[in-house]
Parts: sequence; structure tokens; C-alpha cells
Amino acid sequence: MRTRFDKQLDELHVELIKMGSMCEEAITLSVEVLKHASEKTINQIHTVDSAIDQKERDIENICIKLLLQQQPVASDLRMISAALKMISDMERIGDQAGDIAEMAAYLSDTESSSMVHLDSMGKATIKMVTNSVEAFVQSDRQLAEKVIDADDEVDRLFDTVKNELMDLIYNKGIDARAALDLLMTAKYFERIGDHAVNIAEWVVYSITGVHKSHE
Repeated sequence: MRTRFDKQLDELHVELIKMGSMCEEAITLSVEVLKHASEKTINQIHTVDSAIDQKERDIENICIKLLLQQQPVASDLRMISAALKMISDMERIGDQAGDIAEMAAYLSDTESSSMVHLDSMGKATIKMVTNSVEAFVQSDRQLAEKVIDADDEVDRLFDTVKNELMDLIYNKGIDARAALDLLMTAKYFERIGDHAVNIAEWVVYSITGVHKSHE
């Protein structure tokens, strides 16, 4: 019975890795579409977002089977409940990549060094998502804590974009609509970073039984 349970846990890990890879692809495409807005790339993002939604449902079914068909011990229950929380955050990451795609058409002609910072924010959040999923699969608390700490850099980049846009508006170097779109896009990346932190915190919970928000 335990051997079967362990095989299903392995399946859960594989599916989580796949979902994490989809999130990475969605963020990568959202960074790309800011540089070269095209209908093809926008459609790709929405296709990946739909695939992420389906993967969330697939993983939910695996978790339900683990709970109903097996007799998980406390540590297993923590892992399964953490996985269910994690996929909710990953689904939101896909949604926010889609939100960025919707903004891309308005930003295609915008020339601002904020675009450079948005690229940096995207790359930073990709790494956070990758590491958070890896931390879960490897039960690596240290890597999960590293993800949580990495959010400071994403927040710093958001503040940089915000302050730069304020200066550009003050000096009439950018129109208000473009500035608002850039700021919203930066906010979406910041939220993706927050979701990666949420995932990492659930990883810590799966290992320790203590969630940071409940300490």
C-alpha cells in the first residue's frame, strides 16, 4: 500500500514540475511580448495559461486520490495540502502573465528604461518560481527560504520602475497612459513574485508543519 502511495506522490511531483515549467514559459513569453508585441506571442501566452488551468485540475485530482485511496500520515497530509495551495498560486501566475499580454499592445511603442527593469523583474520571478517548485520536490527548506528572500530584489525593482516613471511624468518624458500601463505591468510582475513567495512558504510548511503567517 505504501509503495503505491509513494508512486502517486512521485506522480504529484512530476505534475508539479510540469506546472512550474508552464509558469516559467508564461513569464518568459510575457517578458518577450513586452519587447516585441505580436499577436502570435499573445496567443501563445493565453494558450499556456489555459494549459496551466488544466494542469491545476489534474493535480487536484491526484491530491484527492491520495487523500481518499490511501492513509497518509501527518507529514504526507502536510505535503498534499501544501501542493493544493501551491497550484492555486501557480494558476494565478498564469493569469497574471495573461494580464501582461493584454498590456503589451499599449506598450509596444513605449521607449523607457523601465522596460529594462521589467525584463529584470521577469527574469527574477522566473527564478523564484523555478526554485520554489524545486524546493518542494526536494524538500529543501533552505532553497525555499532563498526564494522568500529573493522577493526583496523584485520589490526593489518595482520601486525603481515606479520612481523612474514619476520622474518621466514630471519632466514630461512620457504620457500618462503609457506610464500607467508600465506601472501596472511592473505590479503584475511584483504579484508573480508574491505568489512565488507563497509557494515557498507552503514548502516550508510541508517540511516543518508551521506556516509563516501562522507563527
